[in-house]
Amino acid sequence: MFKIIRKRTLSPTVTQMEIEAPLVAAKAKPGQFIILRVDEEGERIPLTVAGTNPKEGTVKIIFQTVGGTTAKLQQKNEGDSIEDFVGPLGRATHTEGIRKVCIVGGGVGCAIALPVAEEFHRLGAEVTSIVGFRSRDLVILEDEFKACSDRLVLLTDDGSYGRCGNVTVPLKEMLENGETFDMIMTIGPLIMMKFVTLTAKPFGVPVTASMNPIMIDGTGMCGGCRLTLNQNGEKVTKFACVDGPEFNAYEIDFDEAMSRNRMYADYERHAYEKNCNLFREERK
Repeated sequence: MFKIIRKRTLSPTVTQMEIEAPLVAAKAKPGQFIILRVDEEGERIPLTVAGTNPKEGTVKIIFQTVGGTTAKLQQKNEGDSIEDFVGPLGRATHTEGIRKVCIVGGGVGCAIALPVAEEFHRLGAEVTSIVGFRSRDLVILEDEFKACSDRLVLLTDDGSYGRCGNVTVPLKEMLENGETFDMIMTIGPLIMMKFVTLTAKPFGVPVTASMNPIMIDGTGMCGGCRLTLNQNGEKVTKFACVDGPEFNAYEIDFDEAMSRNRMYADYERHAYEKNCNLFREERK
């Protein structure tokens, strides 16, 4: 069993937890993920490592309540335990030779982007962070991004906080004004990552995309995170969990990935509603 040491609400639907897992904390690196089960009968779900404290032996995770399992996890409190917490898994973010990087995050994907930005900052790279949210009440981790970024641009779709618009607008402005980056890292909704990639392509800047959003069980067995990459004119099949989760964004067939990702939306909604109804019955 793995104890929940700290719990923090970041937004109405996003929660941060620190889990006591010394072995994972000692080895995990930015870009990697863990697999957890809330209880003995629970499903396995992959969540990105959002930070570690090797001295305390804790691992930070951030998740959005969207389905039955995340609803169960959100109902846990400090001092409670979860059944399984396995990792680190996946390949760590490539940082060698990167001196100037632009991190583009969207929504809860910013939870994945933050440890990457923090690692580049720790290594002495110049970090520009562009983060976008639907509205002010969904903004998360602003102070943390300020602390590790040389420049931070925060946007909301409705203009209720920060700059109004989407993340591709300031990115395009920077590139058109002659800004250069050794790498652009994009993490967030698939549609956002697709258009970040299209925005950067005319300028020839390398773009890495984190494909965490399409992972399901995180072991390579379910096939749900299967990706089609176009490598040198040939279509190649990879899996986000075992071959990634980060890939050359120019090679990714984003349209296919988005189509596959939509397949599970109804199931997640039904599982979430079922779990919420059970929780209400238990509290009566």
